[in-house]
Amino acid sequence: MKLRLLADYLINLRLLKKDKLMQEVASNNKQLIELIETKMPFGKYKGRIIIDLPEPYLVWFRQKGFPNGKIGGLLQLCYEIKLNGLEQMVKSIKYK
Repeated sequence: MKLRLLADYLINLRLLKKDKLMQEVASNNKQLIELIETKMPFGKYKGRIIIDLPEPYLVWFRQKGFPNGKIGGLLQLCYEIKLNGLEQMVKSIKYK
C-alpha cells in the first residue's frame, strides 16, 4: 500500500512539474519563438535550430554547465522542455 501511495505521489509530482513548465513556456512567448528560430552558434551542432538539438547533447551541457547569456538560457529551456516531454508541443508551433 505504501509503495502504491509513493508511486502515485511521484506521478502527480511529475504531472505538476510538467503543467508548471507548460505555463511558464506559454507565458514567455518571446523565449519560445527564439527557441524555434535561433540556430546553435558553436560546437558540434553549429547551425542547427536549438529545439532540434539531440537530447544527449543537452544532457551533456546540463552536466558540464550551460553557457552564460541568451544561448545558455535557451539551451536550458530546451533541456527542460525535452526532459518533460513537451518537445512535440513546441515543434507543432514551429511547423505551423
